[in-house]
Amino acid sequence: METKINITTKRALALDALRGFAILTMILSGQIPFHTNTLPAWMYHAQVPPPEHKWIPTLPGITWVDLVFPFFLFAMGAAFPLAISRRLDEGTPKWKISISILERGFLLGFFALYVQAIRPFVISKSPTTETFLIALLAFFLCFPIYSRLPLTWNKWLRFGIRLLGWISAFALLFNLKYPDGSGFSLYRSDIIIVVLTNMAVFGSFVWLFTRGNLLVRLGLLGILIAIRLSNMPTQIDGWVAQIWNYSPAPWIYRLYYLQYLFIVIPGTITGDIILKWMKSKDETELKGWNNIQYIFIAFLMFFFVFELLVGLYNRWLVETTILTFVLLVLTYYLLKNPITQTEKLYKELFLWAIYWLVLGLFFEPYEGGIKKDKATLSYYFVTSGLAICTIIFFSIIIDVFKKQKWVQLLIDNGQNPMIAYAGVNNFIIPVLSITGLMNLLNLMATTPWLGFLKGLVITFLLSLFVSLCTRLKIFWRT
Repeated sequence: METKINITTKRALALDALRGFAILTMILSGQIPFHTNTLPAWMYHAQVPPPEHKWIPTLPGITWVDLVFPFFLFAMGAAFPLAISRRLDEGTPKWKISISILERGFLLGFFALYVQAIRPFVISKSPTTETFLIALLAFFLCFPIYSRLPLTWNKWLRFGIRLLGWISAFALLFNLKYPDGSGFSLYRSDIIIVVLTNMAVFGSFVWLFTRGNLLVRLGLLGILIAIRLSNMPTQIDGWVAQIWNYSPAPWIYRLYYLQYLFIVIPGTITGDIILKWMKSKDETELKGWNNIQYIFIAFLMFFFVFELLVGLYNRWLVETTILTFVLLVLTYYLLKNPITQTEKLYKELFLWAIYWLVLGLFFEPYEGGIKKDKATLSYYFVTSGLAICTIIFFSIIIDVFKKQKWVQLLIDNGQNPMIAYAGVNNFIIPVLSITGLMNLLNLMATTPWLGFLKGLVITFLLSLFVSLCTRLKIFWRT
């Protein structure tokens, strides 16, 4: 059987789907009930197992919850080449792009402070209707600040809308009082967005100044590994440790955060490959792999994620490593002799997935086994390889079998992740609470699994809201 691929305008929708999957599962993981009678341990971060949910730094393994943040970081890194190269192709000088990178960092930094400060359960330990209304107001103030306003609008109108949004947001921030009696603080921030801010700035600069020079980018990765190894607890304190621990603005920057470039840099390499595919000539009547072959490849991409999560969590290390290596060889065989540009994309991506997975598995025994907290080298590289497998999986669904509608909800949310991130605590939960629907959900959640179902309902409602914003062309951009 022959597979025909007709591509007129290539878009990296699989990357959007990965980002959407990451943001929605991140939100879902935050809605999982933490009771004494809890869900199975693999439903939580591996290092904070039930029933006490206390951090155990010596406990190795990862769960599905531990994939959501690295998948989002990987998607961020992969997006840098797509976004920045467009401006370079338009002739924008690097200094202007550098200013826009710093501007993006400022906007994300403010978002880290703002989104944490306006959460209803941060404003009050026992939120009332008034608290939820304040949270809703704070959420909607983000729209004039972050929305991409139509260029057809008068520039002074756009400036006025943004200015009004900024003034209102600052006025709200400086008038809020918290349960401990304090007001606004630079140290009250969302750590996830703080890390993303650092990655957005440093990751963008890494790609911008190593564009077209993969060797230098990998060299930077090697230097980061050296810095990381020089700061292990067993090492003698020295100048590297002093640099590691120094920060001129600890509320927004720590050298420690740059460890996540171990995920972002592999993401930029994937982004380069996807960008090359997007710029390749359209494919029409070329012979490619048959549909059965594609189904097997898609299944194996999904199975890599499943078997590594199960094997590493249960500490079946020898069996998991052998099985992974066998499947890598089998998948490589299935990806032989690519003809179309899409097939070449999959093979090139998978070769990098092989590298990161093998590197991560060889690092697995180091640092006491793979962990998210504190993150190990194995964790960075294994999750990078699994992110590539997930991109290939989504791409086969979207670009080969043309079943974009199957994952459209993920794509819509992946194109609007900031609304999703802020929307769960400052839109969905306040609306449900004010209308009384939250009480009905709480009455339903009488067991841990019903509590998980409640989390699914909240996440699904959020995904529909974000999808509506996306389809109405309402985007929050930084």
